Amino acid sequence: MSAVEIVRQLDEAAARGAGIGELMQLAVERIHASNPRFHWTGIYELYPDDVLRLGPFLGAPTDHVFIAVGRGVCGTAVAEGRNINVPDVLKVSNYLACSTSTRSELVVLIRRGDRIFAQIDIDSHEADAFDPESVAMVEAVADRLADVYAQSRVATAPRGGAGPARRA
Repeated sequence: MSAVEIVRQLDEAAARGAGIGELMQLAVERIHASNPRFHWTGIYELYPDDVLRLGPFLGAPTDHVFIAVGRGVCGTAVAEGRNINVPDVLKVSNYLACSTSTRSELVVLIRRGDRIFAQIDIDSHEADAFDPESVAMVEAVADRLADVYAQSRVATAPRGGAGPARRA
């Protein structure tokens, strides 16, 4: 499934009134199904206490439900404010192993400008599993989810900043 098709499905669901939780679940399902090399796909939301909290995911259960900013590939992506594509996780000193089968990982931030809302995390049992096309697809979905987060945060801002958000 292409990025255009996934984004179209997200837009259709949003037009029907789907909330951010349902949209995240739909994004995870569509991304995961888009590539047979994606063995674990999930979204971690970033909260003001600088902790990533696991949201919807597909794949084997993980012990990493909470990840501190700066810890592992997911936490490093937030700390450095950048997407990270790891071709070989065995060469990363701070890698947090969710599965002994994982060989490569992709983390794409869901962000608007400097504001990070969440991230899409994908693990593969194959080394160097994330080619430029698959990275671009995940980035396009992350951009669309960032639009949804940004709109929902504007709506909730008067209540004191409820929910995930952080400046990089």
